[in-house]
Amino acid sequence: MTKFNSVKKNNDFKIIYKNGKVKANNLLVMYVINKENISLDDKDNIMYPLIKDKNNREKNRIGISASKKVGNSVVRHRVTRLLRECFRLNEKKFKYKADIVVVAKKEIYGKEYKEVLSAFLNLCKRHELI
Repeated sequence: MTKFNSVKKNNDFKIIYKNGKVKANNLLVMYVINKENISLDDKDNIMYPLIKDKNNREKNRIGISASKKVGNSVVRHRVTRLLRECFRLNEKKFKYKADIVVVAKKEIYGKEYKEVLSAFLNLCKRHELI
């Protein structure tokens, strides 16, 4: 199994929440930071930690948040897997390198993959990722 590029550090989540562009629909909230707009020379920039590691700079990363409002652990993990798969299948279409945080709303409970994919792609288009 290949390594999946994800946002893991709490500090990275905080930076994306604070500085990312946010769009939402009925199932998801998506925060996006375009990493190509961050300069390597500007170490004082608050977003610099997102790109200081060469591996993070050259890849799209996604962080997924599903709170207990979404459901029990089985439901939250299913939602996480669905969103990870949506990202994996569509990240080659992205126009720029980005760090993305997707927050699942409680309305996502019981939705089929096609509905989740549709909501994910809708937000990607609104962020001009694809």
